Order: sequence, then C-alpha cells, then structure tokens
Amino acid sequence: MLRDMTPPPQRAQPHRTNPLWVAVGFVLTGLGFLGLILPGLPGTVFFVLAAAAFAKGDPRWETWLLSRPVVGQMVQDYREGKGMPLRAKWIACACIVVAVSFSLTRITVLAGQVAWGLVALFGLWYITLRVPTKRE
Repeated sequence: MLRDMTPPPQRAQPHRTNPLWVAVGFVLTGLGFLGLILPGLPGTVFFVLAAAAFAKGDPRWETWLLSRPVVGQMVQDYREGKGMPLRAKWIACACIVVAVSFSLTRITVLAGQVAWGLVALFGLWYITLRVPTKRE
C-alpha cells in the first residue's frame, strides 16, 4: 500500500492585530496631518513612523495610510531613499530658522540658548547634507 507523500495543505495563519501599535499609528497619523497644516511641525516624519507602527500593528492600516494621495507618496519616497524635493528642504530649513529665532529670546539661560542653537544647526545640517534631494 503506497501512501501519498505530499504534505497537507497549509492553512492561512489568522491575521494578528496588535492594538497598541495600531493606536500609536493613529496618534502619529494625527500628528502627521497636523504637520501638513501647521508651519514648523514636520508631517513626513510622523507619517513614516505611523506606517512603521501600522506595519507592526495591522498591515491593513499600513495599506490604508500608503493609499492616501499625498501621504503615501511621501512615505514611499522615504522608504525608497529618494529624499525630499528641494522646495520642501527650503521650507523645512526656513521653518527651523524662524522657530529658533523666535524661541531663542524666550530662553533666559545662555547654556540653553547655545544648546537650542546647536539643535537648530544639527537640523539644518541634516536636512541639507544628509537627506537626499529628490529630483523631479
């Protein structure tokens, strides 16, 4: 008597959802949308982090986020290493300069002013030299 040696068909694994990561994804998505509206608040960073959180929590929400018209393209560009458009780099750098200029007068301690200035310089350096410029 010969037995069939083919393995039994594999059942699809049930989809697992991690509610904590989904909640984090929604908070970051909300911050990302605020970043699209408010000057000085970056949107792309929050959307990239939200996509990562959704990927861990529930890939269906990641798919939803990536299907949004503007947001999905920003996250895809980041994941593919394409960088930022030159106009976005200029806007980000201008926002850093304006925000730091206004806030430096509110910091009364010299060490705090120096530290805040160094944070601004680091941000400017990172955006201009480390983040690739996306060519249209």
